[in-house]
Amino acid sequence: MLGKAIRMERISNREDGRTVIVPMDHGVTLGPIEGLIDMPVAVNKAAEGGADAVLGHVGLPLLGHRGYGRDIGLILHLSASTSLAPDPNRKVLVSHVERAIKYGADAVSVHINLGAADESVMLQDLGEVAMKCEEWGMPLAAMVYTRGAKIESEYDVKVVKHAARVGAELGADLVKVNYTGSAETFQEVVEGCGGAKSGGIKVVIAGGEKMETDREILEMVDGALTGGASGVSIGRNAFQHRTPEKIVAAIVGMVHGGMSVDEALKTLEED
Repeated sequence: MLGKAIRMERISNREDGRTVIVPMDHGVTLGPIEGLIDMPVAVNKAAEGGADAVLGHVGLPLLGHRGYGRDIGLILHLSASTSLAPDPNRKVLVSHVERAIKYGADAVSVHINLGAADESVMLQDLGEVAMKCEEWGMPLAAMVYTRGAKIESEYDVKVVKHAARVGAELGADLVKVNYTGSAETFQEVVEGCGGAKSGGIKVVIAGGEKMETDREILEMVDGALTGGASGVSIGRNAFQHRTPEKIVAAIVGMVHGGMSVDEALKTLEED
């Protein structure tokens, strides 16, 4: 689809097809956490660092998606839950594709948790959003995690590659999953849904909990890219960093510029 292809170019790098996304949907889940108190400032720092897109709820475009300087893609998140809920793993749709079009979004995203009590409802929601995206030529990003009574570890390659495959099977153009801990195991995840190089969907990693060191962040990025990831979707480890624009720039240097971990670390030391 022409419209989808054009929009995909707005949330990724047209030269390499990879993407650096900074998700900022945490305000609904966790409230006004550090780094997201002032949304325009957070978005501008991500843009200054060279991120391809930011992701968030309708508050993101309303409060400050496009500020000054460099433009940045917008992915509107359609599903939500809060940490205060009896079951935070139950995500419900709070917006729709047509609204995203009215807000000028370049893509939409949906979050589902495999293994949760309401998995079936979330799968149905993903399927319905995928059909709407197909109708309108709107790229769809699926955040697919494994959380529930049957899940021993949500980072186990067996469940992560299942999660990625669900996104591929149900119509996502890009799927965001947990990093499995090594390039070798993450390669299984990418290959399990077609492999990006052979025309499969884009697979990106979630940043997860805030890490203690910059090296940890960048080594995770390196492992994912070596395993075939099409980029990253890193939130707290970006917008809660002491210098968000610099860590984003370092990650961009790895994803789009082929920098090593050590080379990326050196950019963080520069004035």
